Amino acid sequence: MNNKRIGAEAVAAKGWLAAHRWLLARRASQLSLLALFLLGPLAGLWIVKGNLAYSLTLETLPLSDPYVVLQALVAGHVPARLGLIGALIVTVFYFLVGGRAYCAWVCPVNLVTDFAGWLRLRLGIKGSAHVSRSSRYAILAMTLLLAGLSGTIAWELVNPVSMLHRGLLFGLGAASAVVLAVFAFDLFVMSRGWCGHLCPVGAFYSVLGKWSPLRISASKRAACNDCMDCFEVCPEPQVIRPALKGAGKGIGPVILAANCTNCGRCIDVCSKDVFTFDLRYKNPPDNGAQITRHAATRGN
Repeated sequence: MNNKRIGAEAVAAKGWLAAHRWLLARRASQLSLLALFLLGPLAGLWIVKGNLAYSLTLETLPLSDPYVVLQALVAGHVPARLGLIGALIVTVFYFLVGGRAYCAWVCPVNLVTDFAGWLRLRLGIKGSAHVSRSSRYAILAMTLLLAGLSGTIAWELVNPVSMLHRGLLFGLGAASAVVLAVFAFDLFVMSRGWCGHLCPVGAFYSVLGKWSPLRISASKRAACNDCMDCFEVCPEPQVIRPALKGAGKGIGPVILAANCTNCGRCIDVCSKDVFTFDLRYKNPPDNGAQITRHAATRGN
């Protein structure tokens, strides 16, 4: 069995900082956003008022979670004009950068589940329950159905993302039990279970960013040495293979799967710099095949 440390080759080739730059950038983003929300209640500095469901920045910029707004609309409640404007702004933003960038760069629960995943690896916990990754879409549909039947945004009362964020602002209380349950589930029951298989928030944002232009590309996939580190660190490893191993099959190097979180960890841990951020339009179906065809043409 290969017991090498994940990312060791990248650290050796690029140095520790370069092999963790996107991870560090994500943590800076997540913690900075939390700090902005906490500055008001804790220090009286109200740069941002509100929470992840709805906030007002510098008394000017409204930002609303479009998933919450959609639930409200299904429940028969039309949000105020600023709420709708905020939802439109956020929708456009995540359409451009990739919907599930929310999961990797904003969501506070990601800090919890990433820690559970790191600890699971360090403790050598093996085995995992099996739940289809498509289950999150069924749960997403059920949250909207629940909103329509109840006339309320009932899911937000138990949504771990909303509960954790409210808890950090106003005191954890019951939120601590829910967050602890998510942590224990990912640690002991199912690897990457909550974010990767069950969370309807991630499912919603994957739909939102399905056609987003910003993508990760295995632009140098010919240099891949099959170390498998990218698969080990990726929260959605199933999205990598088509782009990385699609040469000769008419598949381009850009990861087009909607569930890619644009977290950049595959970029970090690759010692061969196979991956990079790019645009979905820069996706030639098979450069190797094209070169072969050109060579054959010249030979004739």
